Amino acid sequence: MDKEDLHILRLMGEIDRNGNHSQRELSRRLNISLGLVNTFLKRLVNKGYFKVKTMPRNRVKYFLTPEGLARKSRLTAEYLRYSVSFYQDIKDLLLNKYKEMENDNVKSILFFGAGEVAELAYLYLQLTSIQLAGIIDEAQQGKPFFDHRITGLDRLQQTDWDRILLTRLEGADQDIKKLMGNWVNRDRIVAI
Repeated sequence: MDKEDLHILRLMGEIDRNGNHSQRELSRRLNISLGLVNTFLKRLVNKGYFKVKTMPRNRVKYFLTPEGLARKSRLTAEYLRYSVSFYQDIKDLLLNKYKEMENDNVKSILFFGAGEVAELAYLYLQLTSIQLAGIIDEAQQGKPFFDHRITGLDRLQQTDWDRILLTRLEGADQDIKKLMGNWVNRDRIVAI
């Protein structure tokens, strides 16, 4: 599923829930530019996916047509297929990384970065003999993470871990530099 289809699906979902939103409100709610919202709406109206009704005070209301509902259903199914495929790929990748670590006699790891990837990494870690020693994320320090508390870089000083797994998909190079700048050997850092 490409980014444009994802934006269109989210736009259709917002309008299906409440067709009274202005384009500015849609832009804010979906976190996309006003111009992009305008472009998508014009395109979707021209394709017959929406009907537009003019309301008092220069407002418009958007209604999904039967064709629009069908398109939304197809996009939703495509998004679900994409999501399942993404999660399967992440699962395979993580389990392979964990197997490599187990083969290297790794007993405990730290996660570097909290978020959805870290949550998936934690769930799949339960299928291995490796223990989670902690999770580091300076931006979320102090917050709970399953049965752990998210900590800052000072956690690196403890010696109860064998490897650090980068649990953010973006910024791996910067994370590696930051860790190495805190005296972590590169061979103890595992990128997904």
